[in-house]
Amino acid sequence: MKLSQLFTTALLCCASFNSLAIEREIDSVAAVVDNSVVLTSDIDEIVERVKRNAEAQGQTLPSDAALRTQATERLILTSLQLQMAQRMGMQISDAQLDDTIRNIAQEEKLSLDAFRQKVTAEEGNYARFRERLRDEMITGEVLRANVQRRIYISPQEVESMIKLMEEQGATSEQYNLGHILIAIPAQATTEDISSAKDRADKVMELLRSGSDFKRIAIASSSGSNALEGGELGWMNINEMPTLFSEAIRGRKKSDIVGPLRSGAGFHILTIFDIRGENVAAINEVKSRHILIKPSIILSEERARTMLTEFVKKIRAGDADFAELAKQHSEDPGSKLNGGELGWSEPTVFVGAFRDTLNRLAIDEISEPFRTEHGWHIAQVLDKRTVDATADKKREQVYRMIFNRRYNEESTNFLRELRSEAHIEVMSEN
Repeated sequence: MKLSQLFTTALLCCASFNSLAIEREIDSVAAVVDNSVVLTSDIDEIVERVKRNAEAQGQTLPSDAALRTQATERLILTSLQLQMAQRMGMQISDAQLDDTIRNIAQEEKLSLDAFRQKVTAEEGNYARFRERLRDEMITGEVLRANVQRRIYISPQEVESMIKLMEEQGATSEQYNLGHILIAIPAQATTEDISSAKDRADKVMELLRSGSDFKRIAIASSSGSNALEGGELGWMNINEMPTLFSEAIRGRKKSDIVGPLRSGAGFHILTIFDIRGENVAAINEVKSRHILIKPSIILSEERARTMLTEFVKKIRAGDADFAELAKQHSEDPGSKLNGGELGWSEPTVFVGAFRDTLNRLAIDEISEPFRTEHGWHIAQVLDKRTVDATADKKREQVYRMIFNRRYNEESTNFLRELRSEAHIEVMSEN
């Protein structure tokens, strides 16, 4: 090849490379969060996902700038919780992640292959979905570990709530609330509070003039559910923060309530929907399980394999569930009883265990599944529906108080976590 040809080829290669470089923008840092960073590509991914969901639901959205602000804030809180998880030595193994995905697929009545295809079609990248789910599981564990220890509920509180509910006339109604928070700083000045109140009043004006609540929530709220349009999900009035329950009592669907002042800022509420709930009867299961905890000596795979062998032997009639539980289970509370857990509502157990019990038929034995406690197999021995006796009523009231306190303390924990961190958000050109 002649020198001129080589030179021409080199120029063409350079031109092609430069064109590719121009088209492919290098990822950049959008925020510094203590010892980690938030990347622009992660913000882009959340914004695109919110847009896809909004389009599917026919939901209008605020500007891209407002979406990016909300996405950045969510990623900042996620980063802080992931860093705390690392300090706590908290991890979610591939086996735990796989089991959670299996549960999600079963809830959607899909095979694993069909579920994978659905995720890939909707989100484009199954591997990224897996890692996002892992992060959500870790941040959920961080929140539970830090918030639960802040909550103490005395027997006197439970009795007082029961008495109050009886005086007021116990209600079975549940509310799907919408929430907008106009936040104020932890050490708020008079000017900070006045400015936040002005913004809350302007939001109220927009809502009263007919603006879409979810759109305004996405654009304006500092609440953790902002990107979901401020939707808090279904709650009994006694599960809500006290500030909310007192404000919405007697209100109708679509009413706008607020601004309500708390230490976090100014809250604006709406009632998306109201439904009745039959709490007179409780569904219970009688179950038993065998727990194997992975350790340095016993790997995740070995623990799962052990339980798989147990299931085969029990089903073949070569082994007895109760005897295997007494010999091998690492749950001290049920081991000596052959793994029996007695009669309970499935909701008292952790998510994966609850979901497994709800799926099993009487006498059916599950395949091995993972929870934060380790690997389990479970069997439902019987099912029944019982009246809400006094003891059951106390349990229900306890959970209502706990859920209310948990919601309040979760907000406080995340607010404190953010206020104590070094955060630097980069300005966009």
